[in-house]
Amino acid sequence: MQPARFARLKAAVLTLALCLAPAPAVLLGGAAPARALDNGLATTPPMGFNDWNAYGCNVSEALIESTALAMHDDGLQAAGYQYVNIDDCWMSSARDANGNLVPDPTKFPDGISGTAAYVHALGLKLGIYEDAGTSTCAGYPGSLGHETQDAASFAAWGVDYLKYDNCNNNGLPSLPRYTAMRDALRATGRPILFSLCNWGSESPWTWGASTGNLWRTTGDINASYGSLLSIVHANVGLGSWAGPGHWNDPDMLEVGNGMSAVEDRTEFSLWAEMSAPLISGTNLTGASADTLADLTNARVIAVDQDPLGRQGSLVASSGGLDVLAKPLAGGDVAVALFNETGTAATIGTSTAAVGKPDAGSYTLTDLWSGATADTTGSISATVPAHGTVMYRLSGGSSTAARLNSGVLNSVGAGKCLDVPWLNTNPGTQVQSYTCNGGGNQVWTRTPGGQLTVYGGGSTLCLDAWDNRTTAGTVVQTWSCNGGANQQWRFNADGTVTGVQSGLCLDVTGGSTADGALAELWPCNGGSNQQWAMG
Repeated sequence: MQPARFARLKAAVLTLALCLAPAPAVLLGGAAPARALDNGLATTPPMGFNDWNAYGCNVSEALIESTALAMHDDGLQAAGYQYVNIDDCWMSSARDANGNLVPDPTKFPDGISGTAAYVHALGLKLGIYEDAGTSTCAGYPGSLGHETQDAASFAAWGVDYLKYDNCNNNGLPSLPRYTAMRDALRATGRPILFSLCNWGSESPWTWGASTGNLWRTTGDINASYGSLLSIVHANVGLGSWAGPGHWNDPDMLEVGNGMSAVEDRTEFSLWAEMSAPLISGTNLTGASADTLADLTNARVIAVDQDPLGRQGSLVASSGGLDVLAKPLAGGDVAVALFNETGTAATIGTSTAAVGKPDAGSYTLTDLWSGATADTTGSISATVPAHGTVMYRLSGGSSTAARLNSGVLNSVGAGKCLDVPWLNTNPGTQVQSYTCNGGGNQVWTRTPGGQLTVYGGGSTLCLDAWDNRTTAGTVVQTWSCNGGANQQWRFNADGTVTGVQSGLCLDVTGGSTADGALAELWPCNGGSNQQWAMG
């Protein structure tokens, strides 16, 4: 970036902003209210930048504006990156005499409105940070109790995106705190994308869709493979809760922040496969050519931004070798072969397992190299340690839009139907447990109405014990035998009933605790009898 060029552009933008910017009163009124989720935003996962991972508290107007210019010049904006987001530490340590938030005059001499004007003139959008507590994580004024006033300030400044954190919350539950800010944003009349950052606390995927446009499913990420892996495990089983306008958020991208080149590509591949927001957390003004090439890979971005909006799910997982499949608009499927282990390994699957029948010929495109090949049923690659090979499978026809395999989410508990301790012995009673992406939570519906666990090739079925048809019958795993007690019907109201018994698959006592056992019980409309497959 040329400093002189940057200064001339900034001066021109600020002059234009003074001439064209509407008065705050116009910004705050007149438009139809926009509800979070129903605000027309994030129809595909948002893409952009956030300063925290690379800079921490060292945010400034100059940093945000130079980053916006780099995004504009270096191909990121053209690739779909839209939001330039300010994180914590942007404000003064106290509100003004009227209780308003005050941008730090040293860090932001032109205020947030001046920064927004610069970013908007480049065709980009500005995001800001606040906290649903009494103070932010870095100790600056929080918005708890000031939601209406602060939302009005954000709208007046021209903010387009709010990341809303969860520090110093006085132990208050998340939902009313986040709902208060949702309603305050709606009342401004300005469409502001609402990002819930409560670190996966209180299962935000179960209530986030009516509250915001995306929600963090985990704690903070860092630039290490261990952090990446734990976050993938936590996020991959939550696909049934996400879709256009409301997304699971496994946190910002660490691509370019110190992981290996293989790990960088794995993160970008898996975030795209999981329909995650693509928010870069690296120094974009000094990004290497390799980092920019990763972040602007159009083939991988197209998977993330696919308009169908389905999150990819685990098809198989064994010994740290994972297969994920994501259905795409038009019938294609994105397939990720992920090697969690420290040694190169061959990972294989079939076209049938990822949603295409094993018949005819398909085109397989490697989304990193661009190479194409034909396949008639098998998909296989040697995958480096910590690596991911990602394909787009085209042609033929899809089967059941990939509803035939995935996790079974208990709506009431926000947890997954699980075989305890990865047990592969018949006769293990199944339970409700925190979704973790393990193969013991992957269920496949067979044409005969059975539910097999550990992937489509398994011979272990969900079974009503001893052919019993009475309330309280144990639901267990058992060797598949074609019996009516192993056949299950998925109903429009979200219940799953045993074909033999007519009873509902039920989390005992409506418990939301890990380890709550599953059983058969008379259908009663309870949320502990509602399931979502994804």
